Amino acid sequence: MCLAIPGKIIQISGDDPLIRTGHVSFGGIIKEINLAYTPEATLDDYVIVHVGFAISILDEKEAQRVFDTLNQLDSFGNSEERLQ
Repeated sequence: MCLAIPGKIIQISGDDPLIRTGHVSFGGIIKEINLAYTPEATLDDYVIVHVGFAISILDEKEAQRVFDTLNQLDSFGNSEERLQ
């Protein structure tokens, strides 16, 4: 199973589309991500990231829906731990 995570581009560097990178924030954790597959991505865009590559751009509303779902899963997991 593969998992791709949404994050927000907070900085972009590089002019060559094949080696252009961005600093992407995942809830405050910043990672350098390759933007070669999303050449149209700009600052403040939300991108879906898989193994260090942004693979698609996501609108802010959809990104928020993903964050809400992940938070619900986290709270469910935490409540299950308390039951054991």
